[in-house]
Amino acid sequence: MSIPGPAPIIDLMEGFRRSKTLFVAVNLGIFDLLAEEALTAAEVAERLKTQPETTLRLLEACVALQLLEREGDQFSNSIAADLYLKRSSESAITGYILYSNEVLYKLWGNLEDAIREGTPRWEQTFGWPGPIFEHFFSTPEKMRTFTMGMHGLGVSTSPDVVRAFDLSNFRTMVDLGAATGHLVIAACEAWPQLRGVVFDMEKITALAREFVEKSPARDRLTLQAGDFFTDELPAADLYALGRILHDWPEEKIRLLLRRVYDRLPAGGGLLLAEKLIKEDRSGPVGAHMQSLNMLICTEGKERSLTEYTALLREAGFSEVSGKRTGKYLDVVLAVKGS
Repeated sequence: MSIPGPAPIIDLMEGFRRSKTLFVAVNLGIFDLLAEEALTAAEVAERLKTQPETTLRLLEACVALQLLEREGDQFSNSIAADLYLKRSSESAITGYILYSNEVLYKLWGNLEDAIREGTPRWEQTFGWPGPIFEHFFSTPEKMRTFTMGMHGLGVSTSPDVVRAFDLSNFRTMVDLGAATGHLVIAACEAWPQLRGVVFDMEKITALAREFVEKSPARDRLTLQAGDFFTDELPAADLYALGRILHDWPEEKIRLLLRRVYDRLPAGGGLLLAEKLIKEDRSGPVGAHMQSLNMLICTEGKERSLTEYTALLREAGFSEVSGKRTGKYLDVVLAVKGS
């Protein structure tokens, strides 16, 4: 029997180097700069006030990572960089990259303690007690950075999420914890009979307004401020929770699901957008990595369809179905019986 080489192990060992290279290039604004014109390393260094030789090393590393292209001594963005790493792009995920650099990279340094103690690492890492979302939104800049990070990831998967199931029988969809509203906006654009409500905290709905106003379905979209744990939920026959349940422990999930169930009419539905772990727990890798991320960041975790089904049936839902989209998030649809 041949002995396997260590290449897969080395690749994992060096993974943080690749992510940090991406984080630094985004943070410095390299992809914004090179979106305007191709430049030499010396020109990039002059504009960014960095050292020419070390800037060249970073640019060459980004070429090797297929984030940049090189012709002679000039560098320019790859197609992927223009789409996802240029901050002005509609599909940019730079907000989440900046959040990963400033927050997650530091939190993950304390993963061992999280495993030992089973608790998030906010206080250990930053000296911040209390609910994590208060820190995400402690300043307008932090709020926008985090929310736009979620937006960038959302717009790439929401169109697939809302088409995973036939939603033609529903008339009003309320997106709870909607952030920029990308999920309910995509739903209203895909299903012309549907009216949508963006429901989130007031300071978030103010940001969501700019995306609602750009949508061709804007006449069927409204915004309402509130807290889905304490305030009365807007009337609807379809609610949506996109990347919400994975944030919370089961007692809070049960509370929220019961509030949704009690507000729904018979035949009403709940659409969940989450990463689904395989039933045999063998993957996907991204779901397991996100579950560890929830450990260090929140009180939640990622779950399988069976685990979500158990929670939904306990809340009263009679029909539960799940589908994988092949994109960043998967979908679960639960229906209230008559």
